[in-house]
Amino acid sequence: MLTVMPGLNNQAGQPLYRQLFAFIRDEILAGAIPAGEKLPSLRQLAQQLGLSLTTVRQAYDQLAVEGYVQNRPRSGFFVNVITIERAVRDSADLAPAADILNRSIDDAGLEGQQVGGLLFDPANFNFIKWRKCYQQVMTDHIAALLQEGRPEGEPALRKQIARYIYQARGVRCDWRQIVISAGTQQLINLLCLILRRLDISLVSFEDPGYLPVRSIFRDRGFRSQLIAIDREGIVVERLPANLQSTVYVSPSNQFPTGSIMPVGRRYALLEWARTNRSLIIEDDYNSELRYDSRPVPSLAGLDEEGSVVYIGAFSSTLYPSAKISYMVLPTTLSQTFQEFSAAYDQSCSKAEQLTLGLFMEQGYYQSHLRRIRKLYAQKRQIISELIERHCGKTFRILNNSSGLHMLLELRQARHKKAALALCQAAAKVGLTFSPVMIRPDDDQPSAVLFYFTRIPLNQIDSLAGRLSYLTDK
Repeated sequence: MLTVMPGLNNQAGQPLYRQLFAFIRDEILAGAIPAGEKLPSLRQLAQQLGLSLTTVRQAYDQLAVEGYVQNRPRSGFFVNVITIERAVRDSADLAPAADILNRSIDDAGLEGQQVGGLLFDPANFNFIKWRKCYQQVMTDHIAALLQEGRPEGEPALRKQIARYIYQARGVRCDWRQIVISAGTQQLINLLCLILRRLDISLVSFEDPGYLPVRSIFRDRGFRSQLIAIDREGIVVERLPANLQSTVYVSPSNQFPTGSIMPVGRRYALLEWARTNRSLIIEDDYNSELRYDSRPVPSLAGLDEEGSVVYIGAFSSTLYPSAKISYMVLPTTLSQTFQEFSAAYDQSCSKAEQLTLGLFMEQGYYQSHLRRIRKLYAQKRQIISELIERHCGKTFRILNNSSGLHMLLELRQARHKKAALALCQAAAKVGLTFSPVMIRPDDDQPSAVLFYFTRIPLNQIDSLAGRLSYLTDK
């Protein structure tokens, strides 16, 4: 139980709820609050500490999101079982990207448009600031542009990425461990070469999961197996034992379900990798875009054995055609990459890399994230209410807490062709829907991904009619 009260400080430069969250988390990890223990009620702790109920609720909710506690309806918050055999790095207290700079960013001032019949929102990205950085590159870095790009990427961008992922995702690395490429799929191709040199030929995947990556490993001659997921992510007990292999996971925003892997499952996965001398590929898919809670610290931030290859991308937070992705290789794998990297050209535009480096260095990226989180959260709230009101008999919202899309389950079983027809009907009224199978035993799509963030705010008023059109199909 909480026998020692935290010393909270309004002048600490960190919100009170984050201070309270960190204190309780550390008490749990130290064993001072044992598994199964019930935390004080919201009202009780608020009175003890002289805090508002909202502050305590935010701290408890973040503990629940990250898997330290569970909220039992009408009973309270209880500590989960967490097995840890080594010291925990304090990554959860690192400043989120949104808190690095408090600057506001001007909207681009563009009206909502359609491309190929589909709605998109130019206000999702400030091209004015981007153009400013691009023009600076063209003015001040002409000599650099007249030379070939480095196979591992430009140091200016790699240094900015190293700084950002430490501050925002808890990933500690030297910038030289970072490799940049034009999209995640290109990175996987490079990673396949590294795994071959380590004599690793088996890759496990979440089921359901991200299909394009499976195809790359298959085409590269790797054996693969599908591992079922539950509400906490991939089932670690079903991963191969006594065999060096690798597993591809998205623990902070599982695709397509959006589930979050709690901290106990994360440590179990790291222990599996250590015991079996295996690797974890962490695709940190859409981790920055969370609307109900703060972004969850990365799996790589907990890794102390060099077992995690961390992959990130900018296409979700910049604009879709910005195919700039990166991976952080453990030191030994980074050395392996250097052995053959000179034989491969850099696939990502050097001008775009330098532009993004400036965009991050000048603080535009961090303030951009802050702005779009607010914009997307506003869209999510309005659109979720419209779906429940106009399409409640057709769809059930399974997940809308993060990312660029919400997951909508079809309430009635539909044939695959019917689900595809529904997505085609959505395209006719400017909406982007994609069919998806959300359970391992699905033999046809039972849900759709709705890319709600693409709808301009000034077009949401017309969304009711568009959704009614789909309901009639």
